Amino acid sequence: MKPEYPFNPMPETEKFNLLNLNRAALEVFFQSNGEKSFRARQLMQWVHQRGVTDFDQMTDMSKTLRQFLNQHCCIELPRVITAQKSSDGTRKWLLSVDDSDNAVECVLIPEKSRMTLCVSSQVGCTLNCSFCSTAKQGFNRNLTTAEIIAQLHLVHHSLLAEGSSGVSNVVMMGMGEPLLNFDAVIAAVDMMCDDYAYALSKRRVTISTAGVVPAMRQLEQVTDVALAVSLHAPNDRLRNQLVPINRKYPISELLQACHSYIDGYKSRKITFEYVMLDGINDSLEHARQLVSLIGDIPCKLNLIPFNPYPHAIYQCSEQDAIDRFRDYTSGKGIITLTRRARGDDIDAACGQLVGAFHDRSRRSEKYQLSLKDIEGVSLAH
Repeated sequence: MKPEYPFNPMPETEKFNLLNLNRAALEVFFQSNGEKSFRARQLMQWVHQRGVTDFDQMTDMSKTLRQFLNQHCCIELPRVITAQKSSDGTRKWLLSVDDSDNAVECVLIPEKSRMTLCVSSQVGCTLNCSFCSTAKQGFNRNLTTAEIIAQLHLVHHSLLAEGSSGVSNVVMMGMGEPLLNFDAVIAAVDMMCDDYAYALSKRRVTISTAGVVPAMRQLEQVTDVALAVSLHAPNDRLRNQLVPINRKYPISELLQACHSYIDGYKSRKITFEYVMLDGINDSLEHARQLVSLIGDIPCKLNLIPFNPYPHAIYQCSEQDAIDRFRDYTSGKGIITLTRRARGDDIDAACGQLVGAFHDRSRRSEKYQLSLKDIEGVSLAH
């Protein structure tokens, strides 16, 4: 007797992209259509581990099931608009994510011991951090789970086809604020760590946030992947200007959420990201304030030399200032690393991703108008 398939996820004229479903959701999908839950594991292995997107090639599924999947579903990957390679080996892809000319960027950072993929979570960014090129482009929409995990699928299987071992680490540090696209990001992260998909260790998947405190508290309830916090300033006055969300969730609330996230986990550390801006946040006094803030939190501190972009109002700190800052915080017992700029010759470095999209927020328009007033801009130290 042929199984019946009562579940029709989309109108007849559209097909549902199964990349939107993690294993738990796929199990519900198959069970609701008269199939056993193990079909979810089979499909995930075909798609994520073998890179197969054609249902007809999934030979351990019945012909009837494959026909149904072909009729109602798809495995749709983004179209590659451009692929660039830096002189240091860093690679950047510009990916079309819909029919409205919206595109996002993801970046692969190769190292001897790992291949790290920087993944985007939004088309643009809803936040307005003053030193970030992505922020100045404005915002269009959240990415779907499918559009997030597809970045990993595309790059991972491209590497495998080239004879590489594939992506080993993922950082949610591309375009967008991941915690403002919570459900889609968590579903994608589930797939990254699923044994039937990419089987990445939770220590090798990092979610970054500029400090969306309620979502940080929600995050600790649903996952224990690594957490990175974009701090960038040691006091509220300066952080309000660099990271405006601080006006809503000040440093004291942010650090309480950090403490809560690692509470009870002996091996867990917060990674604090700190962009080094010349004359703005790079003095020894700033370093002293920072140590007093985070010195009691199990953490690692990443110092990020500012990466310039057109019309930026900041300059990167001098190397001597970065070294003094690093030496001070390291001397106070904080593991401190200076991140080496990667891919800046193809605008793939931290803070340089811009993609291509229609800015619904009109922030890019306002930013262009404000460029006339850049002269004389100064920030409180």
